[in-house]
Amino acid sequence: MQKVSQKAQVDIAHAGYRLDQAAAALFPDFSRARLQQWIKDGKLLVDGEPGQNKQKLLGGEDLTLNAKLETQEQWQAEALPLNIVYEDEGILVINKKAGMVVHPAAGNYSGTLLNALLHHCAELEHVPRAGIVHRLDKDTSGLMVVAKTLQTHQRLVEMIQARKVKRQYQAVVCGLVTAGGEVNVSLGRHPVQRTKRAVVNGSGAKEAITHYRVERKFRAHTLLKLQLETGRTHQIRVHMAHLGYPLVGDPLYGGRLKLPKAASPELISQLQHFKRQALHAWKLGFEHPLTQESVSWEAELPEDMQVLLQILERDCEH
Repeated sequence: MQKVSQKAQVDIAHAGYRLDQAAAALFPDFSRARLQQWIKDGKLLVDGEPGQNKQKLLGGEDLTLNAKLETQEQWQAEALPLNIVYEDEGILVINKKAGMVVHPAAGNYSGTLLNALLHHCAELEHVPRAGIVHRLDKDTSGLMVVAKTLQTHQRLVEMIQARKVKRQYQAVVCGLVTAGGEVNVSLGRHPVQRTKRAVVNGSGAKEAITHYRVERKFRAHTLLKLQLETGRTHQIRVHMAHLGYPLVGDPLYGGRLKLPKAASPELISQLQHFKRQALHAWKLGFEHPLTQESVSWEAELPEDMQVLLQILERDCEH
């Protein structure tokens, strides 16, 4: 359990603010929700007296925060291999392999990225979700950023909400995409199959925007580069299927396997045995939450997607 002890004085700029509003600005390492709970628990003093969330401030008050960071979840640390692309005192960048679940849930309480992170860095038990600020589907590979402190967690969450984190993907889709473009259709839970997402309108619909461009065309498939403007669950997979170009191997949105006419036996076998969506988060970029420098990383395609592309190339010569 980690102790927190900080002080601040309410400046004129925050005169007239509620205590919880001013605290969020004066103690930026912590979320407003966390500060509100600490205020309720009497952990934030105003001129030596316990404050109230809705208490109006005049300016000049001394705020004293004395609290403890509770362990966020009772998840177990596990010695699992991690492909760490970059690490410093504030962040980790991971190249997640396909097949690894990001966060424990029903049916997946161990063997996840979160379990591995807790083993790699025990201090992450004090950070929400062990520092995980965005996710990749189990069978999507590629780059993820993890916050190592409450301060960097708060900054990264804010940047993601402000759409200042650039996430770029590569995907192999079925069909010949004629040109690049933008998909701007709202997504929500599938009305019948609750584990799926779908293009929806009305209640529950959330804005979802994907940009894509053609990188390479094959006889009946296309390699795309895509950039997320929003980060909805299964966004790329649903958007491309909506356009009529489902991802190769996608078990949820790919539909029945359609083999190209006159496909080589090698390609037929590869398509029949490619059992995950051909999707890889290859580039990640943002302003570093501690140094404010522009940083970015790239991760080459995993072996299974490289082999798929090689076979598609050979099929073009078939």
